[in-house]
Amino acid sequence: MGKPSSSVVPASQGPQTFPSSSAASTTKSQDGSPPYASNVLLFFESVGISDPNVDNYSSKDFYSDLLCDHLKTDTVQRGHVTCFATVKPAVANYFGGLHGGVVAAIAERVAIATVRTVVGVEKDIFLGELGISYLSAAPKNAELIVDGSIVRSGRNVSVVEVEFKLRETGKLVYTCRATFYNSPIAKL
Repeated sequence: MGKPSSSVVPASQGPQTFPSSSAASTTKSQDGSPPYASNVLLFFESVGISDPNVDNYSSKDFYSDLLCDHLKTDTVQRGHVTCFATVKPAVANYFGGLHGGVVAAIAERVAIATVRTVVGVEKDIFLGELGISYLSAAPKNAELIVDGSIVRSGRNVSVVEVEFKLRETGKLVYTCRATFYNSPIAKL
């Protein structure tokens, strides 16, 4: 074994320091967005990736607006809600099927609507569990029938089943089970 060399350590192996910048800061601007958000938007515009509706997506409840474009109500009865959903390119994944997150979002919305047909608005409900089985893919431009039905509704717990079927063939593509907990009404 040789003596340790006293040579200079190359810069790539020595301690590195990074200049501080506003992008590394964790403070937020007055509108609640990180300080680097405007720089990211400018970058996207400079490379040709921009969305003229980006301001719509920064509003408080844009999630509802995004889903409402793809979900239309058909029937509402006590314990049962039926909707139609269209797989448009905006909600498709890389492989051309309905994105899994959109399936979950639609299932949640339909389940909430179904629970509200049996649990009054005076009771608060919250989602305790959402289980989804992705059985097959729903291709782009396909129409889906989304059926929500009550499996069990008690004083404190409600269980809803949501099924996604292709409108053209009736094939079951996704199934979901949601458990909601009902907050009891305080008696003062």
